[in-house]
Amino acid sequence: MLAEIRQLTPNDVGLMMALSTCFGEAFKDMPTYTKKRPSADYLKGLLSGDSFIALVALEAIDVVGGLAAYELKKFEQERSEIYIYDLAVSSEYRRKGIATALIERLKLIAADRGAYVIFVQADTGVEDEPAVALYTKLGQREEVLHFDISIESGDEPA
Repeated sequence: MLAEIRQLTPNDVGLMMALSTCFGEAFKDMPTYTKKRPSADYLKGLLSGDSFIALVALEAIDVVGGLAAYELKKFEQERSEIYIYDLAVSSEYRRKGIATALIERLKLIAADRGAYVIFVQADTGVEDEPAVALYTKLGQREEVLHFDISIESGDEPA
C-alpha cells in the first residue's frame, strides 16, 4: 500500500519537525535540519503563508518522506512557478512510488494555484543518480549552472 500523502497546515508543526528529521537522515546532514530548529510559531507562520508548500508521506503516523516547495510569483506575467527545494524518502521506503506520488500531489496544488511549471535541481554526483532518474522520468531535463552567493562579504554560504 502506498503511503498517505498529506499537505501540511499550520496545525501540523509536529509533522513539519518530523519532516525536517526525515530530510536530515536522508541527506546525511542532521545538523542542518535539526540543530537550530525554528520555533513552533515560526513554523506555523510558514505553513500558514501562501508561498510555502510542505507535503509529507505518512505510514501510519510516521513521516517516511516529503517535500518542501516554494511558490514563486512572477512579475512578467500573472503566473507562478513552483520550486521543489527538498524532496526525500526514508531509505527503507524508497522505490515504492512515494517520491512520484509527492510530485503528483504537488502538480495538483500547482494547477490549483495557476502555476505554469514545477522545477527542481539535482546534483550530478553518484549520490543523486536516483533523483536524476526520477526527475528525468517526470520532466524535461535542462543543463544549468547553480551558484550560491553569500550575503556576507568574503564568507561561504552555510
